[in-house]
Amino acid sequence: MSTTDADTRTDADGWEAVRELPPSAKLVAKALEYNDRLTQSQLAEETLLPARTVRYALTRLEECDAVDSRFSFTDARKRVYTLAIE
Repeated sequence: MSTTDADTRTDADGWEAVRELPPSAKLVAKALEYNDRLTQSQLAEETLLPARTVRYALTRLEECDAVDSRFSFTDARKRVYTLAIE
């Protein structure tokens, strides 16, 4: 198996896990796919979902390793989320 085949399989497996999640988590994942890095409040604004729903979606996405989070360099109270699958 070539490296490209392995990468494709891993990517497919990542999106496969997302397909099993609620629609709100899929929407958040898609928003992160189109925007490299977003905070929770930016995700709420981008998706038009309530903050509580975005928080739940991010929790579900983190459980299946579909997103990564880091502390924001500009405001350490906030976390910045990125999509971990392609």
